Amino acid sequence: MVLTDTATAVQWKQACRVEDIPENGGACVLLDGEQIAIYNFARRNEWFATQNLCPHKQQMVLSRGMIGTQGGEPKVACPFHKKTFSLETGKCMGDEDYQIATYPVKVEGNLIFIGLSEKKLTFP
Repeated sequence: MVLTDTATAVQWKQACRVEDIPENGGACVLLDGEQIAIYNFARRNEWFATQNLCPHKQQMVLSRGMIGTQGGEPKVACPFHKKTFSLETGKCMGDEDYQIATYPVKVEGNLIFIGLSEKKLTFP
């Protein structure tokens, strides 16, 4: 199922069911050829989505990272090298100059939707 939000040029794509994502943890889905990590931050009653690729060592592992907070901001820590990223902005919360993509999440009933920006074609 695909929903389109024309005001923000976001296509909402059905990713999975609520029960597919563990409470206070994450799982990975493949949408439009891209691995996206979805997090069920049950302690905060919030959902987040990011790219699954950790930019530090180029590994598809963020969905298996630990979620928590730093200064009240929700974060995920890479399970291998402990680099932490904001689940809201994607910025690395350490001194490193890394960034991850974040995606809007909508939960409707039992279904989770991820908002993907529509790709615009450009011609020379």
